[in-house]
Amino acid sequence: MTVYFLALCIGVIAGLRTMMAPAAISWAAALGWLPLAATPLAFLGYAYTPYIFTVLAIGELISDQLPRTPSRKVPVQFGGRLVSGALCGAALGFAGGSWIGGMVAGIIGAVIGTLGGAAARARLAQAFGRDLPAALIEDAIAVAGAVLVVLAVRN
Repeated sequence: MTVYFLALCIGVIAGLRTMMAPAAISWAAALGWLPLAATPLAFLGYAYTPYIFTVLAIGELISDQLPRTPSRKVPVQFGGRLVSGALCGAALGFAGGSWIGGMVAGIIGAVIGTLGGAAARARLAQAFGRDLPAALIEDAIAVAGAVLVVLAVRN
């Protein structure tokens, strides 16, 4: 049950920030905390993969602040979040013995994170009178959530 919960949580992170979830899972795999070596997702633990995903995650954190960044609910953005949630949920599922269950939980989490994150950010932006503080709070939640999932995997 813990694997599914963690897969759901990493899916929520993917819904908030698409690249944050694979960056976190990749670091967990590279550090040996998430055993993916004998799976089709072994590439997540390769030496350079965590750095690549980290650069992409940082780029996303920056680009999310730009006014021309499209809504996360448009099909391409939404689809990317679903794929990210599925990939990361499956990685956690492989470690727990059920990659399909992990993948499904990751997708569900990505839907929750995408739609719930958009709604929460809109309310926060309205309360602050501008979007930047709301976006930074969402960034902090995504980073902290990713770190918590990785730490839970380690234990």
